[in-house]
Amino acid sequence: MSRILLVEDDHSIADMISIYLSEENYSVSIAYTGQEAIDLFNEAEPDVLILDLMLPDTNGIDLCKQFRSKSTVPIMIVSAKSEVAERVNALMNGADDYMCKPFSMRELAARTSALLRRSALTRKVKAAASAASTKPAAQQETSDIVVDMEKRCIYVHRQPVETTYSEFEIMKHFWLHPGKVFSREELLNNIRGIDSFVTERSVDVHITNLRKKVETDPKDPKHIKTVWGVGYKFQQ
Repeated sequence: MSRILLVEDDHSIADMISIYLSEENYSVSIAYTGQEAIDLFNEAEPDVLILDLMLPDTNGIDLCKQFRSKSTVPIMIVSAKSEVAERVNALMNGADDYMCKPFSMRELAARTSALLRRSALTRKVKAAASAASTKPAAQQETSDIVVDMEKRCIYVHRQPVETTYSEFEIMKHFWLHPGKVFSREELLNNIRGIDSFVTERSVDVHITNLRKKVETDPKDPKHIKTVWGVGYKFQQ
């Protein structure tokens, strides 16, 4: 049974979400404040974090950044703030998905399932990851970027780089398919699932953030290339 940590200060909304997701066979823990969420996080060991931005004791974005700094758990933001700037800000600060209130419980469950499916995919690609890691030692030594699937870590010049869940998923697909051109739609489907509504702008935000983390000159990228009119590709 997948575990969800729900951070929501409105008790009625929290109860409604908890009841619905429990009926969908999820184990749900509820925190009503940011501090309760921090205290409960290690105990609950969630597979997905559902986080409201408007909390009584802290800024939800700050809390999102705090969780992202120590964990790769998928984070879904739920908020009454529907502006594009708010959604982009959340994605740039570690969120993997964003839902605007009010929303349907069915859609929330579908998006949660999509995030979990992407996590499960990581375990299923271990065989492919092993094949990718069997490059000759000399080649590995000269590679600027190395992706460790089991540790879910990206190394740039042998130094670990912190990434969000979605950033790692994008980089993983690039790494497993060097030279392949991915459309934005394909990348969205890979990281979230076709039943989760997100925009192509989300991919551009993740790509921009990835370039800042892995490229020597993000404005003139050597590895993550734009294929104009199509999408993106990775070259080592």
